[in-house]
Amino acid sequence: MLEFISRWYRRYFTDPQASLLVVLLVVGVVILATMGKMLAPLLAALVIAYLLEGAIYKLQKKKMPRIWAVNLVYLLFVAFMMFILLVLLPILSRQVSQFFKEVPDMISNGQALLLRLPEQYPELVSVEYVEELIFTIQGGLSDLGQSVLSVSVASIPAIISILVYLVLVPLMIFFFLKDKAMILGWMGRFLPKERQLVNEIWTEMDGQIGNYVRGKSNEILIVGSVSYIVFVILGLNYASLLAMIVGLSVLIPYIGAAVVTLPIAFVGYFQWGLEPDFIWLMVCYGVIQFLDGNVLVPILFSEAVNLHPVAIIVAILVFGGLWGFWGVFFAIPLATLVKALINVWPVHETDDVTLRGKV
Repeated sequence: MLEFISRWYRRYFTDPQASLLVVLLVVGVVILATMGKMLAPLLAALVIAYLLEGAIYKLQKKKMPRIWAVNLVYLLFVAFMMFILLVLLPILSRQVSQFFKEVPDMISNGQALLLRLPEQYPELVSVEYVEELIFTIQGGLSDLGQSVLSVSVASIPAIISILVYLVLVPLMIFFFLKDKAMILGWMGRFLPKERQLVNEIWTEMDGQIGNYVRGKSNEILIVGSVSYIVFVILGLNYASLLAMIVGLSVLIPYIGAAVVTLPIAFVGYFQWGLEPDFIWLMVCYGVIQFLDGNVLVPILFSEAVNLHPVAIIVAILVFGGLWGFWGVFFAIPLATLVKALINVWPVHETDDVTLRGKV
């Protein structure tokens, strides 16, 4: 057994390049696990700067000096953030408040609907079952209300932190973009000169992650905007809030689209009932999801991530459990990174042949 472990270690971990990879991975995981919350503004600034770098690169290819490209892209980013803070957030806040005001009426209508089920389907649904279901729903809503209240009270310090982040993050984004070459050069001083394997993995992952993150951001904007236009045309209540939810649902493949169907159907049913407007809403929503999965995704993600659906779902569960929102957002790139590491990890073929002969 010890000999087997020793040969397995020599096969995979004796290469200096592999040792460097192990050290970098361990250091990265330890930093995220121990100082993830502390470094959240830094990580957010890095992600946003990485997103903006694609637009800067395209402007540089058109012969625009980098400093001009950085200033132009950064100003557009600041304008977009101001639009979100001053226009979009107040609209969403009003719609959330209005929604919670109307929740009691929705609950009453839902209870009346459930109580009619035993009369309509006496062989399938009993009065006792409906009463138990209503009691369970009421208990769940009560717990949800208490959770919302506790979160709102506990979030007062978080609001102060957010205000600080609104100043720090944009500043860091600007300096990451402006001094990119200097920062990368400074970081490279701490790495060995012999790091071909690290460079190879970074080159592969830069294309994969860049394509995925920028494509996913564009997908959120397109799906959310189209959903908002459709909801407004149909006259659906809380159009902005529901469109935002639909846009963010694309972060979780296969699961997000199914989950977000519930609030849309819930609001549409209590607004119109089983009328043609409700049918049109669900048909339009189905068309949006169909076009997203079969037309938009293939166009945006030109470099397809070759992962099995089960691997994607497992990655979402694992990385989402570890790092929350960012873990879900980067689940597919991280899974691709794991796959790339497995594919390019150095292996001593001599030991491999010997080991196979023994087995």
